[in-house]
Amino acid sequence: MAQISVRQATKIYKGGVKAVDNVDLSIENKEFMVLVGPSGCGKSTTLRMIAGLEEITDGKIWIGNRLVNDVPAKDRDIAMVFQNYALYPHMSVFENMSFGLRLRKYPKHEIIRRVQEATEILGIKHLLDRRPRQLSGGERQRVALGRAIVRKPQAFLFDEPLSNLDAKLRVQMRTEIHKLRLRLQTTFVYVTHDQTEAMTLGDKIAVMKDGKLQQCTDPMTIYDKPINKFVASFIGSPPINLMTGRIIKREKKYYFDEGRFQVKLVEDMYTPISAYEGKEIIFGIRAEDIYDKLFVGEASQENTIRAVCEVVEPMGSEVYLYLNSGKNTFVARVGAHNRPEVNRDMDLVLDMSKVHFFDAQTEKTIV
Repeated sequence: MAQISVRQATKIYKGGVKAVDNVDLSIENKEFMVLVGPSGCGKSTTLRMIAGLEEITDGKIWIGNRLVNDVPAKDRDIAMVFQNYALYPHMSVFENMSFGLRLRKYPKHEIIRRVQEATEILGIKHLLDRRPRQLSGGERQRVALGRAIVRKPQAFLFDEPLSNLDAKLRVQMRTEIHKLRLRLQTTFVYVTHDQTEAMTLGDKIAVMKDGKLQQCTDPMTIYDKPINKFVASFIGSPPINLMTGRIIKREKKYYFDEGRFQVKLVEDMYTPISAYEGKEIIFGIRAEDIYDKLFVGEASQENTIRAVCEVVEPMGSEVYLYLNSGKNTFVARVGAHNRPEVNRDMDLVLDMSKVHFFDAQTEKTIV
């Protein structure tokens, strides 16, 4: 078990391509850190630099109290689980799981004990004699996890381990990884492009874009207080609704003017937003913060808008409404009982205490 510290880490490939740009990360002992972002954002490269599979161009990486920049991957006391499982097809499950221990000349009785312990944790004791081709995707992933567990490393590194599994199995394996983390009580660093995995698994989430770290904090702070437009739009499903408009002032009150509607800001926003009076701004509101007025007890006309419901998409316990204000399209997530008529106007109430504003030039959060 160990703290991992990444300081001003940079990776530049031949041709001057900067995959990771001056990234700082502090991963505490026993913490579950998730690196998330779109393809090509540098998250896997960052993980591979921690693992020692990519040479760091600049910066420093510590695992525990040891600077590991020049330490080979095999000597860093970490275990890595890959997207494609990386199992030897000609070996049995037992042989795959014990391979690393046998290379390190562990006593036979210790190898057997560790493998048995790991298979009991993962529920794959009955698979020890099988070859990888005889296993399902979920079983192969459990074997890959077991091979990491038997090492008893200081930290586990996961590189998109669930991306090859179907949706139902991904949900199941997320639960298994969470249980495993609680049982092993060690440090986890997990890379994914799936924001649902990031939100459900991580103690902290590090959001990356174009090789740069955008924001790193706990999941709910990322969701409720994104530092910029990119973080707000990347985290959340469906993505946050974004509209461009202007801030106007009328009778000592501030409003967001979208062009087809105006909504009043809550007073807590007046001070930071006053500098943007008359200027273009980006307005963001999440789908769950938009309500059908028919189901709202009391609603002010100053936070009620009218839009056309173009699509009603039942999702079981909830319904997605795809709406058009005449200038912008946006989504509302409402209760399952709410089924408005398609292609009809409807009144919607916006929870103005939950909205986000972003600078139109810098895209940084204002409120």
